Amino acid sequence: MKYRLLACGSALVMAAALSACSSSSDGADEAGGVTTVDVWLMRDSVSAAFQKEFVKGFEAQHPDIKVKVQIQEWDGIGQKITAALASNDAPDVIEAGNTQVAQFAESGGLLDLSDKKDELNGKDWLKGLAEPGSYKGKQYGIPYYAANRVVIYRTDLFEKAGVDAASITTREQWIAATTKLNKGGTQGIYLPGQLWYALGGFIWDEGGDFATESGGSWKGALDSPEALRGMEFYAQLQALGKGPKDSDEDDPPQAEVMAQGQVAQVISTPGGANVVMENNPELKGKLGFFPIPGKTAGTPGAVFTGGSDLVVPAAAGHPDEALTFIKELTGDAWQKKLAVAMSYVPNRTTLASSVAGDPGASAMAVGAANGHATPNTPGWAAVEAENPIKDYMTAVLTGKNAAKEAAKASADITRAMNAGS
Repeated sequence: MKYRLLACGSALVMAAALSACSSSSDGADEAGGVTTVDVWLMRDSVSAAFQKEFVKGFEAQHPDIKVKVQIQEWDGIGQKITAALASNDAPDVIEAGNTQVAQFAESGGLLDLSDKKDELNGKDWLKGLAEPGSYKGKQYGIPYYAANRVVIYRTDLFEKAGVDAASITTREQWIAATTKLNKGGTQGIYLPGQLWYALGGFIWDEGGDFATESGGSWKGALDSPEALRGMEFYAQLQALGKGPKDSDEDDPPQAEVMAQGQVAQVISTPGGANVVMENNPELKGKLGFFPIPGKTAGTPGAVFTGGSDLVVPAAAGHPDEALTFIKELTGDAWQKKLAVAMSYVPNRTTLASSVAGDPGASAMAVGAANGHATPNTPGWAAVEAENPIKDYMTAVLTGKNAAKEAAKASADITRAMNAGS
């Protein structure tokens, strides 16, 4: 979950129950039969205003439960959660990045919530949140919210080139439109060579994956025919602009590049549009959004679903109250409010209409229906740490043999994923 980071900083002033950072659980039963639920949420995952509203509403609905929220930083949160799960002083509810859940579940430190799926409308959960929230057939993470990449485009440049964004529903149409836009000093798209999350979408569209599992072992799969076709499409699209072949979206920051005025499209979360406008206020009102196109008009392009799940430590002092908290925060009413407040995709496909009035979030919600996650295993963390996918992409884009480079990268993925087994 690259675009988010969070930990204890200065305490946010929420409801009376909010506290500054401390050791996790002092949620002992209080006088009058009131139980305090200790919750770790991540910085900036929700606004202070939304958090205050939710805590106030929850406590009014459940007068026997008080909520103490501690804000955590993403930087170093994996080690902090691991330590908490191994202690006798864990919080009752923890927000975790969706791709982190398997790592925590492997330790045995999380409650198995499989029997709560029906109660929490699990049949409608976004696949990109629900699948990484499970491990070895058991559900540990309850989907909280999602975000994924869309296409941010310049409405004025599209109009000048005679391109109707609403008509772009397939990859073929996207390439044709981008080719038309890539003229006269304008880049059809700014696509850096190492945006591997976008590559993942193209690979999933082809029916491939970064790695596959067999007999309890993982094997890199970038050299499969499906994955190679995904890379081929990436190269075709990347060539319709001047994106660097040897860096990712942060070097240089692609929103800053788009703000310079010569870029018609970028692939980004919708929040990237705000950064573009901050860097160039003249572009206010000139940015639009559409879902990443798929191979056919009826299906949006596959996307990596980022976001968070809510988990309950096995050592939680108040698991029943923790589940009550989770049920409220992931229920219809608060999911709709959260989506509107934060421009997130709700945790269930049936709630997508709640962001219909937000163009960026609405485009995200369409793509989220075809959301995916990276291989659901603790070993994937080692792959991301050294990330041979990026080197592979650069090698192909600079003219090296795709099949040979894919085989090398797949071998690196296989080694990394199985190093601890």
